[in-house]
Amino acid sequence: MELQIIKQKIFEVRGCRVMLDFHLAELYQTETRALKQAVKRNAERFPCDFMFVLTKEEANTLLEIGVSQNVIPPSYNFGVAMPMAFTEQGVAMLSSVLRSEIAIKVNIAIMRTFVAIRQMVVGYDELLKRIEELEVSTDAQFNELYQALTQLLSKPEPQPRRPIGY
Repeated sequence: MELQIIKQKIFEVRGCRVMLDFHLAELYQTETRALKQAVKRNAERFPCDFMFVLTKEEANTLLEIGVSQNVIPPSYNFGVAMPMAFTEQGVAMLSSVLRSEIAIKVNIAIMRTFVAIRQMVVGYDELLKRIEELEVSTDAQFNELYQALTQLLSKPEPQPRRPIGY
């Protein structure tokens, strides 16, 4: 399973990185309905920090974003049930609910993708820190250079002259 395909199916909702039920069902090669039933039968395994149901507004927002990204398929019927969003822990818990060979392989690939994303974020944080350090040091250097140039280019104030004559 290619990490890039999975990465495209991970979204940020409510400050969490999540995967939606129909994407997971697609990856696990099962019906969305079957996945939702398995989750409902094992509801105690999915507390709110593992899985939550999207509000209509959140689903519509993802739908608007997805015009070019296919976030929510156009055939998804919001009238029946809203999409479920699974956090990394929720996806891991799905492996104990869905026990097929495909589910195990896909789950491993998904966990690797979440780890890769986390590593990229750490890399971005380090890069941002280095850029900020560089800005601080160059700002100080350019500030000194600017002040020196300003002094050199500024015209000295004329000294008051002593009057000539009486």
